[in-house]
Amino acid sequence: MMYVSITGLKTINIFSWFKFWLLAIPAFRGAQKAKGIIFCETKKVKNYHHTLTVWESKNDMLNYKKSSSHIKAMRLFKSIATGKIYSFETNLIPSWDEALERFNNEAYEVLYKRN
Repeated sequence: MMYVSITGLKTINIFSWFKFWLLAIPAFRGAQKAKGIIFCETKKVKNYHHTLTVWESKNDMLNYKKSSSHIKAMRLFKSIATGKIYSFETNLIPSWDEALERFNNEAYEVLYKRN
């Protein structure tokens, strides 16, 4: 069983857009190299920056969340973006259309504390 995570983040303003990319690029590269990653892509849809990742297991994804690049991005999240996340287990890698449909119907708001 694989573990899928899809996020959708929208930057607050033009200044936060620059900060977002300064943090998002290292975090995305970290995900691409993380243990257990099977699939890792981004796509912009209606002003939301989506990331679709597929992992060998939920534990692999949780270990990535503890990485320095991800933690650094999440520390500043509230000051640069709003967004939602949806994760689920599956036996097949979803298409972007399927993942976005599930995201649009079932995602919950991302709530990170400011540090």
